Amino acid sequence: MENTKWVLKERPIGLVKDSDFELIKEEISELKDQEILLENLYLSFDPTQRMWLNDMPGYLPPVQIGEVVRSGGVGKVVDSKHADYKVGDLVFGFVGWQSHCLVAPTQDERFRVIPDILPLPTLLNVLGTTGITAYYGLVELGDPKPGETVLVSGAAGATGSVAAQIAKLKGCNVIGIAGGEKKCQWLKDCGIDEVIDYKNSNVHEELPKVAKNGIDVYFDNVGGELLETVLFLININARVLLCGGISSGYDATKLPDGPKNLFSLIINRATMQGFLVLDYLPHAEKALEEIGTWVMEGKIKHIEDVQEGLENCPKTLNRLFTGQNFGKQVLKI
Repeated sequence: MENTKWVLKERPIGLVKDSDFELIKEEISELKDQEILLENLYLSFDPTQRMWLNDMPGYLPPVQIGEVVRSGGVGKVVDSKHADYKVGDLVFGFVGWQSHCLVAPTQDERFRVIPDILPLPTLLNVLGTTGITAYYGLVELGDPKPGETVLVSGAAGATGSVAAQIAKLKGCNVIGIAGGEKKCQWLKDCGIDEVIDYKNSNVHEELPKVAKNGIDVYFDNVGGELLETVLFLININARVLLCGGISSGYDATKLPDGPKNLFSLIINRATMQGFLVLDYLPHAEKALEEIGTWVMEGKIKHIEDVQEGLENCPKTLNRLFTGQNFGKQVLKI
């Protein structure tokens, strides 16, 4: 049996190109004790994957030249020499840009069996790390209180849309920032109170107009100049949650202009904190139980942008940085 995989050929600059990678085929080796073989079904695409391609330190080591490109995804067990994984099980983990994944799950706790109860793109979206990120970032760190104003950038994205809707469920006044009429209308349909279309208006001018009572919680997926604008508007004891920095393109060769007004954090006795979903995975059940209930009750809407074909992995990753994706970006192999 053959495995088809994308390996990193050279460090990309800016948007990735097919030539930054090499698509190769190789024979799959025979399973050893405690190993399983997955046939990958869907891959998850997240902005942080672009950062992993840079030769720079991070919360996970960079993908090395010649290594398969790291990516979360869902696969089906087609062979197993592990007692906890049987043929036919669906497994979530870092499966990579490849058709098959040979792994010893006990050596990587991020591989787990998942229930076959919802469409797989949904399990990669609101009931996957996307939902867990939004839940723990907003609920645990943001601690939104009824009546407070919550601002979410990248609000039509996979994580931002869940965070914005959770804020509404917590009784907050929610402002979302997104790009394009279609995405903004969808947010309004989700019940978001105010939506700013950064593609068709000047967000730096519009934000002070809609955030008349200031900002208590900012769920930041963008960073850069937008963060600076927000810091001028935060209230006393505001919480600024750094989830992502899409304005940088996650490209090590260029960095966006950052906030020059950090003194606002001191004046307003505010907190600014970065966080990673990896720190909360051991407690994922709590988040998934509550989010799952909201989804089943129709209180949280979600949308998946499904591309197809393993050969389209580089193009699919770029969709996250060109504004082409709408909702959670996944690829069906």
